[in-house]
Amino acid sequence: MSILVVTGTGTGVGKTAVTAAIAALGRADGRRVAVLKPAQTGVAPGEPGDLAEVVRLAGEVTTRELRRYPDPLSPEAAARRSGIPVVGPAEIAAAATELGTGHDLVLVEGAGGLLVRFGPDGSTLADVAWALGAAVLVVAEAGLGTLNATALTAEVATARGLHVPGVVIGSWPAEPDLAMLCNVVDLPVAAGAPLLGALPAGIGGQDRAGFLARARA
Repeated sequence: MSILVVTGTGTGVGKTAVTAAIAALGRADGRRVAVLKPAQTGVAPGEPGDLAEVVRLAGEVTTRELRRYPDPLSPEAAARRSGIPVVGPAEIAAAATELGTGHDLVLVEGAGGLLVRFGPDGSTLADVAWALGAAVLVVAEAGLGTLNATALTAEVATARGLHVPGVVIGSWPAEPDLAMLCNVVDLPVAAGAPLLGALPAGIGGQDRAGFLARARA
């Protein structure tokens, strides 16, 4: 059983698409895959969240969402405004470990970046990864400014004793500009880890077969 934490350099960088791509590739290779979303923010009860998108793109994987907060804020701020209890590293790690007993691969998708707070105690996704002894995959933007954000994320992870196996560009445009082309070379340096791939922009609009084919590429 393997557990992989998927984090981003910020919000809207393509974490869910990358999580779905890894899940789809795992399923295609015959692995039993589970996806855990500790805190879903900005989605009302009954509305489809990130896990619904993962299932739509990757197929039938086991999913579990621990908290849902309606406001599009950090989990800490959203919990405070809603009155819904916060979720902490111990609960998240326990859920991931439980899922791991019946699956070959467990993906834990964070909210925002690595140090976005879950609650007033200051707990973050980095604490979850440490508790699980899990590697942290960094999802980054393609364009200008991504090198600093990626370097900060990777440096914090490494300083906390976490392993960063690589970085993935969450959305690669059809016509990349000069900064994006240069970042292909520079992102591995910033991350201190390999650039493992880049998902094309708009990949979420594919059907499952098309999504899997683009993920493999």
